[in-house]
Amino acid sequence: MAETPPPIFHGGNLAAASARFGKPDGGWLDLSTGINPFSYPLPPLDMESWTRLPDAAAEAALIAAARRRYNASNAEIVAAAGSQTLIQRLAELRSPGRVAIVSPAYAEHARCWAAAGHEVVAFDGRELPRGADVCIVVNPNNPDGRVIARGTLASFYERLAVRGGVLIVDEAFADVAPQISIADWAGQPGLVVLRSFGKFFGLAGLRLGFALTDQQTAARLGEALGPWAVSGPALEIGRRALTDDDWAEAMRRRLKDAAQGLDDMLAEHGLKVRGGTHLFRLVETADAARLHAALAGNGVWTRIFDHTPDWLRIGLPGGEAAIARLARALDRAFTGS
Repeated sequence: MAETPPPIFHGGNLAAASARFGKPDGGWLDLSTGINPFSYPLPPLDMESWTRLPDAAAEAALIAAARRRYNASNAEIVAAAGSQTLIQRLAELRSPGRVAIVSPAYAEHARCWAAAGHEVVAFDGRELPRGADVCIVVNPNNPDGRVIARGTLASFYERLAVRGGVLIVDEAFADVAPQISIADWAGQPGLVVLRSFGKFFGLAGLRLGFALTDQQTAARLGEALGPWAVSGPALEIGRRALTDDDWAEAMRRRLKDAAQGLDDMLAEHGLKVRGGTHLFRLVETADAARLHAALAGNGVWTRIFDHTPDWLRIGLPGGEAAIARLARALDRAFTGS
């Protein structure tokens, strides 16, 4: 039996922030995640969404909306309570082998596959390691926003397919850059594309995600998840949001402008933005832990990384008041006031 890897500390853990730094007056400005601060407006729901078991017809409608939104006409689609659930189940479905992960990336991929008994190897996204049975790419990557080109992904897939391997592409942040998605390839054996609903729509607490894949893999995932894998409210809200093209197009523009505004403000404070997406920015600074602590002391929670001590990830502030609060916290962090 594989040894369970230690837990991972994710962004958004405000209880841990308060335990270490105390609860700030006015509460936390949480910029430690890549969740859209301008969330999709919640529609009124029929009471039956809450009182009845999730309906098969409602699930089918959600799947149809996801297929259209992600341009995945040839894929089988499995919905779950968040893409994290799918990551864990995928690792359990395959016999132990060698799993190559473009790293550093979302750390739950490595943790889940190692916990399921697989050998996990990190690589830089250039040459697929020899003997790899599975390759995992987060695209765009979290936390640096790096994009692996479609041609490179095609090469990985072809090399894996001839030996019965699997390419998994986690597109959790691809809603802000749909042109990079390979969801239109989904349906081919040995390819899994993961999509997260909560990040772009700003409803992470809803817990909704999708695996776009081939028929056999979809059937095995569905069996592993069991019945009623998605709540009734999530089925309804997800369907409505995924069919709202006007909101999505306007939000992409808004997020692009907000990310540029954040970049400008960070540059004014002498901080170098080395990457990210339109939902978060990655700052490179000599002592990220010190800046993280200084911001926390001023009520702003950000994200640092053990593997790269000069990286600090900052999510988008949600509006003018939040931007001003971050600017004040940065002023105080650099002046020591």
